[in-house]
Amino acid sequence: MAAHAPQGPPKRSSSAMVEEVSSAKKAEREQRLAQRPEWRLQQQVPPGLTDVSALPTSQLTPREREIVHLDATALAEAIRARRYTAVEVLQAFCHVATIAQDLTNCLTEVFFDEGLRRAQELDRHLEDTGEVVGPLHGVPVSIKDHILVKGHDTATGYIAWAFRTVAEKDAVAVDILRKAGAVIYVKTANPQTLLAIETNNNIYGRTLNPYNRSLTPGGSSGGESALIAVHGSPLGIGTDIGGSIVSLTYEIAEIPAQALKNVNQRIPAAYTGLYGLKGSVGRMPHGGLMGSHDGMDAIIGALGPIATSARDLALFCRVMLQYEPWLVEPPLLEIPWKQDVAKGVGLPERLTFAILWDDGVVAPHPPILDALKRARDALLAAGHDVITWEPLDHKAAWDLILKLYFLDGGEEYRQVLEHDPPVPQTEWILSQVPNGGKPFTVAETFRINLEREAFRARVLAHWNAAKARTATGRHVDAILSPVAATLAPRHDMTRWWGYTSYWNLMDYPAAVFPVGRFRAAGHKPAQLPQGVVHVGDPRSETERVVRAEWDPETYDNIPVSLQLIGRRLNEERLLGILGKVEEALRFQDQQ
Repeated sequence: MAAHAPQGPPKRSSSAMVEEVSSAKKAEREQRLAQRPEWRLQQQVPPGLTDVSALPTSQLTPREREIVHLDATALAEAIRARRYTAVEVLQAFCHVATIAQDLTNCLTEVFFDEGLRRAQELDRHLEDTGEVVGPLHGVPVSIKDHILVKGHDTATGYIAWAFRTVAEKDAVAVDILRKAGAVIYVKTANPQTLLAIETNNNIYGRTLNPYNRSLTPGGSSGGESALIAVHGSPLGIGTDIGGSIVSLTYEIAEIPAQALKNVNQRIPAAYTGLYGLKGSVGRMPHGGLMGSHDGMDAIIGALGPIATSARDLALFCRVMLQYEPWLVEPPLLEIPWKQDVAKGVGLPERLTFAILWDDGVVAPHPPILDALKRARDALLAAGHDVITWEPLDHKAAWDLILKLYFLDGGEEYRQVLEHDPPVPQTEWILSQVPNGGKPFTVAETFRINLEREAFRARVLAHWNAAKARTATGRHVDAILSPVAATLAPRHDMTRWWGYTSYWNLMDYPAAVFPVGRFRAAGHKPAQLPQGVVHVGDPRSETERVVRAEWDPETYDNIPVSLQLIGRRLNEERLLGILGKVEEALRFQDQQ
């Protein structure tokens, strides 16, 4: 379910409209940020500085630094115990968010004062009653731009929608967050059309990766990932129809040791070292989102969390389902959250993993293969069973999901973009529109839906058949895979997101988690099992372009993440399995 979009832009020339809207939106944002000059960075940033990840927290007090390095779970506990007030917690995150915006262009709507008023109310409530409002009492949460937040614009990256889509009510997920005590204070950037793995639009421009500003933080939830990566938010909402949040974000080097002991959405998270979860459609509330293709349900995006710890993914899901969203959103299934399963209760001691090394279309770059090899070795050392996942029809899956994305031949995108020139990633995805850019007929749509269901049945049978190759004699518990073929790409160079969109097509839950940073100095590719990765001439033009992008120096210091995929509607079990994977990796690192 999505909000109703405006019916066409005002009658102005394209260039005048873009300039007028962009200038006005940027000025509005700057006016709000300028009200707190003490939160701006008090030093000059060299124009050529690419890694700015340390600057947003550089001028915090020790207490503020302590606050922003806690995950949402720890923050909720600390506020409940009155170690921090909700006001001081929000002020610390607003301070970092202000600098993050100046360095990465990650924010759209800014409403710090509104958030601070709510934080004050929460502090008074706790003082007066001794009770918290809910499980997220006082925890700041950032919201992706196209998700409705009452009283604030929902431009969604479109020039034609800016200033014309002020929300009259909250999205279902935002309403639940408020009931749980969360404090909403910013909205974050998404790309033009949303259908992009880079965050760039004609309203605000391009969002940058804080670890290297010449690289992308991903999309379409790139504003969330850039903000959370530098501790400008402890928890955010993203959405995912092809890979946007499957990549649980987590900055290993800066999380306190205590948080590591407690740790048990995809491409943006992977590009910035965070945790992310894409759940199965039908579990997390999706009502109150603005985007193209309202009413199209042949392929549906999923809403999910981006966070700094795996346990925060579970916290978010637990909160969403605690408030019974199926009572207000008819498509949702009534499946309460099973927290004990998310903690790993009931899992066998010896799990079975299948590793997808190469999807048969585009081979991953060396740091990703190194990470898969390291994970394989750690899982084997921990006593788990590991087999190779045999890729099945990944190019066919991409061709099919393109049909589902563009059943109307891309007509709605072209209409909304009439006075909004396509940015490069929009041009690229629209160049992929199948069927010669013509809408599919009703009869053709029926056949495409049958093709989708036949594909899902084929992959399910393929998963089940892998049981014959496991040492345990059990079904594969989860698939370990790259998130993308590259680490964070150079701007406008994303060319393949089949490692994530494949699982959107299947409607399988997927979690992305960080495994460290790539270091170019002295890098030697890992010795891989024989035959698991294509090493000959490029199999396609796409693979040729992606392979040519590999240069160790380009990706120095960039986070490396992997993706874990589970069976449909098994989000809790997937997170429980993720805990076992991280446990194996930590044990390996300690040896």
